[in-house]
Formats: sequence, structure tokens, C-alpha cells
Amino acid sequence: MQLVRQKGKTAHMGHRSAARPRGRYGVAVAALLVAALGTGCGAGEQETPAKTKPAKGAEAGPGAAGAAGNVADRLKAAQQARVAAAKRWGLAKPPLVAPPGPKEKPEITTRDGFEVEDQEELPPVFTTIPTEDKVVFLTVDDGAEKDPEFIKMMKELKIPYTAFLSDYIVRDDYPYFKEMQAAGVTLNNHTLNHRYMPALSYEKQRQEICGQQDTIQKQFGKRPTLFRPPYGNYNQDTLMAAKSCGIKAVPLWNAEAFPNRMDYREWDRDLHPGDIILTHFRGREDWKGTMPDMIRHAMKTITDKGYAVARLEDYL
Repeated sequence: MQLVRQKGKTAHMGHRSAARPRGRYGVAVAALLVAALGTGCGAGEQETPAKTKPAKGAEAGPGAAGAAGNVADRLKAAQQARVAAAKRWGLAKPPLVAPPGPKEKPEITTRDGFEVEDQEELPPVFTTIPTEDKVVFLTVDDGAEKDPEFIKMMKELKIPYTAFLSDYIVRDDYPYFKEMQAAGVTLNNHTLNHRYMPALSYEKQRQEICGQQDTIQKQFGKRPTLFRPPYGNYNQDTLMAAKSCGIKAVPLWNAEAFPNRMDYREWDRDLHPGDIILTHFRGREDWKGTMPDMIRHAMKTITDKGYAVARLEDYL
């Protein structure tokens, strides 16, 4: 059974099918502020106020007040830094701070209408993460444009994102993506040569996927668990090959970002909690703008709608 998913399609494709997680109906304001202290896009440890119980008979003294004051000062400084970075990069508003990732990860299942035969045995294909957090996830494909300003911008604004790389356009500048990885960005599989997968035999598809697994491990030291088929096109052989190469999940997208617009898959042409957003490593040769231009437009849309950008891997 062959299913083909076309990149850029905006028609209604049915409701998002995964069950919603339980127990995350609100996030304390303090937790949101503490998240602002994170450095970079990675999933490193975040600074949180220590939860200590005073000794029996002891009372909170000047030391406790001083510690609380230090935390408040750091939170204030972190927010001021975010505001300054937003102004420096031409954003009307600083990006909203995402809540910490859920301790209990949501159950990820294949979206209705995106199944292939024996789908239950294969990596799930999805466009949205089931969550009630008002977050979206930014993903960047291919690797053609290697704009140093993009890396700098994302670091300074502390916007997390996930990359899906094709080796044929990445191999001329691996250090660019190593710098990205050092900032906490996960580098995932988008095949060796960006071929239309359903037209290939199982063995050819496996070469494209496993070959890129080997390349990413060799160049960047870590084997990916996420795979995105080129153009969003796949069939049963694609998912079988991906599974055999160690892939655990196949995130597609529910919206796509450009320097001058957002395209949407859903009929309501809007963002929803947990939506995955696609964009590309592209510049003026392909767009009427740069990657920072694209981020400025995307973040205006995301922030104006009340969403924060969260790290995809924190929900998987």
C-alpha cells in the first residue's frame, strides 16, 4: 500500500489522532520564568530554585531572603536579555518562553489517513505532538543555505529548533552544522541525496536512510532517531527501511514558514498546540529574503498567536 504526502499541501487531512497526555493542564508562572534562565537551545539542566526544608525549629532568615532576591535578580536579567536580543534582531516582541518539557512523554501515534499497511509495527508518522501546552516546534530541512547569522540569531534569541539534513548539500561545510550541534540542536536524517522515496526500491531507500545514519554518526558523533522523508513522500518500504536503520519516529509538519508568509495544512489555516512547523535552510537564491528574515516573520506569527517554540525532542 503506497501513501504519498506532498510538501506544501494545505488541504484538510482529518483530525489529529494521538491521544492527549494527562496531568499537564497548567504551568506555573514561576516555571516559565525559570525556563528563561536556560542557555542555548539544548536540553541541558535548567536552573531552578532549590527545594529545601528548614531544620526543625529554624526560621527563614536574611540568608533565605537573599537567595530569593538573587533568583529574582537573575530572572529579571534573563528577561531583559531576551528583550534586548529581540530588539537587536528586529523582533517587535521577545519570543515567549516555553514551559519545561513534560516528565511523562505524550503517546505518539500515526495521524489518521497517514497510515501504511502494518503501521503499528512501524515508526509513527505525525504532524502534531499531542499536548495542551501552547507550544509549537520549529524544524529546518535540507542544509543548502549556511548562514552564520541564522545560528547567531537563534543562539541569542534562545529559540530551539531541530534540523533534518541531506548529506549531498551538507557535506561541503560540516563545521557549520557542528557549530549548530554545539549550541544544542539535534541533527536528524533527511536522506543522503533527497530522492523521491516511493520511486525507489526498498534496498535503494534503505541505502538513502541508513547511509545518512552512518554519515551523521561519523561526522557528528550521534546516530539520529528521527527521520523526515524528502517532500514528505513515503510508502511502506520507506518506513520499513527507516525502522531497520534505527529510526523511531517520522515527524512531518502542520505548517510551513517562509520569509513573507506561513502556509498551513489544516482547513482553519491556523496554529494549534503541538504543531510542527517546517522551514528550510534557504536564502535569497530561493526566497525573497534571508533565514533571519524568515525567523522574524515566523516568530511574529507564533508570538502574536500566544505560542512559544519548544524543543521537539523534549516531547518525544
